[in-house]
Amino acid sequence: MKAVLFEQFGQPPKMQNVVDPTPSPAGVVIKVEATGLCRSDWHGWMGHDADIVLPHVPGHELAGTVSALGKLVTQWKVGDRVTVPFVGGCGRCFECTSGNHQVCEHQFQPGFTAWGSFAEYVAVDFADTNLVRLPEKLDFATAASLGCRFVTSFRAVVDQGRVKPGEWVAVHGCGGVGLSAIMIAAAAGANVIAIDLTDDKLEFARKVGAVATINASGDKDVVDAVREITKGGAHLSLDALGHPTTCFNSIANLRRRGRHVQVGLMLGDHHHPRIPMDKVIAHELEILGSHGMQAFRYQAMMEMIDAGTLKPQMLVGKHLSLDEAPAALMAMDRFEGLGISVVTRF
Repeated sequence: MKAVLFEQFGQPPKMQNVVDPTPSPAGVVIKVEATGLCRSDWHGWMGHDADIVLPHVPGHELAGTVSALGKLVTQWKVGDRVTVPFVGGCGRCFECTSGNHQVCEHQFQPGFTAWGSFAEYVAVDFADTNLVRLPEKLDFATAASLGCRFVTSFRAVVDQGRVKPGEWVAVHGCGGVGLSAIMIAAAAGANVIAIDLTDDKLEFARKVGAVATINASGDKDVVDAVREITKGGAHLSLDALGHPTTCFNSIANLRRRGRHVQVGLMLGDHHHPRIPMDKVIAHELEILGSHGMQAFRYQAMMEMIDAGTLKPQMLVGKHLSLDEAPAALMAMDRFEGLGISVVTRF
């Protein structure tokens, strides 16, 4: 099969012919019909993820059809239209049996712990636990765009953030994660403030549900601006970028007993950001992480998509060929363009 592969971190990935994958006893092989480009892939290519063993095929936001089954798989058949969370649970450890597959002790991550979906085919383990059936009317490009950023934002806003109608929600960063979070929070009835450095992204944020925007470029005090708009601070705030500045601002702009959810990855030199711990203590703030979403929770999100309450297709940007993926991957640190780029031509 054709696949995008890199043999050294930070060196240009190349299109190569590699051996087709075979399913594990509990796994399947999926014919990839669409795969999203995510900044997590860029972090992996740069060497920020210890799980990656070289040579490596990236890609973790995928949708396609089942093409081969392991002998232990009971719930799926060849030809089924499917997607998967970017974190796959083993189904047997304590976290999985308590319903928390997204923090499985033995998690499987295509594109990180194993070769990923920048390829014609990808192997996925623990299929009966992790595969998600796609509605017939949901196209593959939109389904792939859900796989990391949208589902992570859904869990961050709905499950971890416990958003309520009428609350003020601040979203720091209007990339794929941020725009997803804005749409989801607005659909839940919250008043969303979008914060970014560029006017085009802020304009798009309004189209997907933001009621106010803040351009953080220059010397603008983001925390004061959020407090002024909300008359006291956000009830819920998300760092959707993953940077020491956005992390600090997201915590500092909360009102008393507010909730911060860290969604953007803090990797490389950003592992240990400064936070306003004095405010955390004095105002009883909550600091939460969000790491993917369990396969069984997709149903609630799919119902909102089917009803038209959520419109993730609005967030799909460029459609690319697999040949274009290496250059697009290397450019992910520039934050160019709007929405989520998806490979749909193989």
